[in-house]
Amino acid sequence: MDEIILRSCQQLIENRDRAKSVFPWQGGLMQLCCAGIYSARNQTLQEDVLKDCVSQIKKRTGLFSNFRGTAYCAIAAMAASSSRPERTLENGFQVYSLLKKEFWGSIYLPLTAMVVAQLAEPYRFDQITARTRRIYDRMKAEHPFLTSGEDSAFCALLALSEQTDDALIENMEQCYRLLKPNFFSGNAVQSLSHVLALCPGSAKEKCDRTMALYHKLSAAGRKYGASYELPTLGVLAASSEDLDEIARRMLEIDDWLSTQKGFGVFSSITRKQRLMYAGILAQESYQNANALETAAIGSTVALVVAQEAAICAAVAASSAAAASNSGGNT
Repeated sequence: MDEIILRSCQQLIENRDRAKSVFPWQGGLMQLCCAGIYSARNQTLQEDVLKDCVSQIKKRTGLFSNFRGTAYCAIAAMAASSSRPERTLENGFQVYSLLKKEFWGSIYLPLTAMVVAQLAEPYRFDQITARTRRIYDRMKAEHPFLTSGEDSAFCALLALSEQTDDALIENMEQCYRLLKPNFFSGNAVQSLSHVLALCPGSAKEKCDRTMALYHKLSAAGRKYGASYELPTLGVLAASSEDLDEIARRMLEIDDWLSTQKGFGVFSSITRKQRLMYAGILAQESYQNANALETAAIGSTVALVVAQEAAICAAVAASSAAAASNSGGNT
């Protein structure tokens, strides 16, 4: 493993341990989610800044606010890892107030607000939230049983695109039809198609590369997850890098992570989840993390945030489901 990738791997472990000190009662997946947000930006988590963002969220919201739901750790991390945490959080609250006029409240809506807050200037907030709803309605019309609140963050990313609504929907649907025969979960394939729609190129080219990478990993004895892990696979496949090299790096990183505390056989992180994080670390070689500090939307920026949104939404959903099941058994 080369020195740059090793440092990225070590940074993820350090960020996870720092996240544990801030959120000691959160599960390992949420702590790792927070760590991944920082690592995607090639940053080391600063506990004092993250704690301050948590404090600001608590001061600004009530006990039952969606901002203080199962994803609040990730929301705080998104703000704290930006160049201007207070400004980003303030913008997030502003976008959230606009989104509430367009959507029913849910645990996913603050995540959607933070996506927009990170990537757009305030003068565009009204336009973007209106377009987010418009794209959501188009998406819902195509897939009424698959589309739900967790898709709103992807709709916001698509709303930031310079492509027309018609072009985005057509590209998504082409990707969905090409990919669905390969996977059981229609919801996961829909999320993957959202990510691929953000990327240049024909639907067939993007889907072919995605499946080629999936099969290369399978041939090496690593079964890539076919649930919320899929959007990250799309991010990797959308790069212009050689797929053999991407697979090689992922396997190398996965081997290293398997020897680390919290990633081994008896950890709460599954092998498929570990391989997904290996992909997140591998892609750092193919992107400029500093692009996240610009206001203009670009494919690299959109893909990084799309990946974050997918993971955060999935972890939030699983945490909410676990809490519900726990409550039902008491």
